[in-house]
Amino acid sequence: MSDENVPTEDQRPQLDLGQLVFDTRRDTLGVVMDTGGTWGDGRYSLRPPRGGIEWHASRSDVRPATVADRLRPALAEVNERSSGGAP
Repeated sequence: MSDENVPTEDQRPQLDLGQLVFDTRRDTLGVVMDTGGTWGDGRYSLRPPRGGIEWHASRSDVRPATVADRLRPALAEVNERSSGGAP
């Protein structure tokens, strides 16, 4: 398996405070609350977009959120309602 498509630390985009990102390990959206300067251990501090408990994510697991990432929660809710899951 080749690592040529895996970005190195230098190739990863700089993420800013307040930016909407996608945590690939947790498969969820998050908002950057700290860029790791506090700890210096290569982790971001993220929280859910609508508020909630923060979590730490490795820089290698976090990327800017795409349009598809942003739409996924809304689509899941619509699908659940159409199947009779939620009122």
